[in-house]
This record gives sequence, C-alpha cells and structure tokens, in this order.
Amino acid sequence: MKFKVETLPNYRIAYVRRVGPYGPANIEVMEKLKKWAKEKNLLKSAILLTIPQDNPETTLPENCRFDACIVISKDYQLDDSICESELSSGKHLIFEVKHTAEDIQKAYTDIFPTIQINGYQFDKKPILERYTGDMINNSYCEICVPVKPL
Repeated sequence: MKFKVETLPNYRIAYVRRVGPYGPANIEVMEKLKKWAKEKNLLKSAILLTIPQDNPETTLPENCRFDACIVISKDYQLDDSICESELSSGKHLIFEVKHTAEDIQKAYTDIFPTIQINGYQFDKKPILERYTGDMINNSYCEICVPVKPL
C-alpha cells in the first residue's frame, strides 16, 4: 500500500461531534460543519478532517464519538455555535484513498500491516481522514495514521 510520511503541524480546529454508531449518519455531521464553514467563508481553502475518536471494537457503538472538523487560524474568533479544540503535531503515514465505504474499509485493513512492515508503530493518537482542495469535490481523502519509529 502506497503512502507518504508527513509531520502534521499543530492544528486549531472547529468541530461538530456526533455520538453513536459509525456509519451513514456521519455524513450529516460533515454536511453540518460544511454549512457552518460556508456561512463563515472558511471553505474556499479549507482543510477538513474527520476523526473517529473511538475504536468500535472496544467501545459500544452507541458511545462512539465522531468529529467533523475544519482547521482554523490561531486568531479566528469563534462563537458559541461550534466547538473548538487543538490537535498536536506529529509524524503520520498518509494514505490516499478513494472515499467509498469499501475502499476505506479495505484501507483500514491494510494500513496496520503496512505500518509495521515499514518500521513504524501506531502512536496512540486519533487517526484522521483529511480532505483538502480537489479532494473535497472528487471523492478522495487521505487517511493520516499517527506513527512513531519501532
């Protein structure tokens, strides 16, 4: 599986959270975030992220947290209509994947063996799905897996 190595910077994010089983309802969360971002004129050169916060193998489906996020500048003034957080910098393996349920599921199956074969181990931070530029409109995303050397 092809990947590139990238050190992601600290990101300040605005986000919308959904709690419940992962699946089609996550799309609604992203649409809500994009609507908010469009109203604030933030979508034009946006970095959008989705973060499944919990492992559904160890967390009950009804307790799984899913965040749809947009990277915002340090000085952007938020109001109370949206949540805010920060993601810490770190090394990630970046896998470009067609954004279909089947391709993403296959990618998640292939990612962990690929990490180990290439001399890395999973760093216990959230895996990010990143959408930038044309990816937002062309059904591709980057799965950004936090890693550290073995």
